[in-house]
Amino acid sequence: MLNLKDSMPKVSIIMNCYNGEKYLREAIDSIYAQTYTNWEIIFWDDASSDGSAEIAKSYDSRLRYFKGKKAISLGQARNMALEKAEGEFIAFLDQDDLWMPDKLEMQIPLFQTDNEIGIVIADAYRFGDKGFKVHRIYGKKKPPTGFVFRELLKSYFIPLPTVIIRRKALENLTYWFDERFTMNEEADLFIRIAYACKLAYVDMPLGKARIHNDCWTFSHPLSLPHEWKMIIDTYAQMFAGFHDDYFDEIRYLRATIDVYLAKVDLAQGKNRDARRKIFPHINCGYKFILFYFICFFPHGIWKTIEKLRGQRPA
Repeated sequence: MLNLKDSMPKVSIIMNCYNGEKYLREAIDSIYAQTYTNWEIIFWDDASSDGSAEIAKSYDSRLRYFKGKKAISLGQARNMALEKAEGEFIAFLDQDDLWMPDKLEMQIPLFQTDNEIGIVIADAYRFGDKGFKVHRIYGKKKPPTGFVFRELLKSYFIPLPTVIIRRKALENLTYWFDERFTMNEEADLFIRIAYACKLAYVDMPLGKARIHNDCWTFSHPLSLPHEWKMIIDTYAQMFAGFHDDYFDEIRYLRATIDVYLAKVDLAQGKNRDARRKIFPHINCGYKFILFYFICFFPHGIWKTIEKLRGQRPA
């Protein structure tokens, strides 16, 4: 744990907001409750029309408020906020998520142990509406650490509310957030950072990711698989030998993409279309075999299984 009497490097906390008044004050208060005190909030209001501006402006000068003239992609909005950041380290908290009070205090010291560490994450809780099962993201299986580009490409596992990145890790990138993206902009950035930097992990729940009906993931279920396809195509141009060096990981990712698409089919009662998408991937693992057989049953069966797992079905 960092000695709070020591010099603290500054942390810039990126908070992007669009009509987030419902949960916003609770999110900001969780930053102000931090035991680590050298931080600033870069608050980017993406042309909200609700009371978000009034809430944000009610805090002191540690919250630096900026407002866009019109709504833009989340990737572009995150870049606009990032350009304003002054800290040596960059953290992220969305308008509906929360931090534990000792988050920054527990994570920042890990950067001091190894100059190759570019990302530090932690465990987190998923929580949501009444009836949603609260659970630890890494409660059963801990994430890999070190150089984890291969693992992230195969199965992305980073919870955004826990992420802190070293600002210097951004310097060798040709771009920051991909401005085409509205859902995978952070996954893409962190995976590209992980190509050259190590990832470290704190085995404590230091964030809380809120799941609710207004989440973009649930209202735009086709966006996520579409953006993952774009990421594969982009990396093929960016990294020499990408398809050969990461053949197994790409194969698994493509199978996962088709699971997303098959879930949409199931929600529309198109079970046969769902099975057609999954069948070519059943040799990728037991999860795909199980999902293939679930596709023979009505969508209600899938909803029940997801509820038992503590997830929100498509």
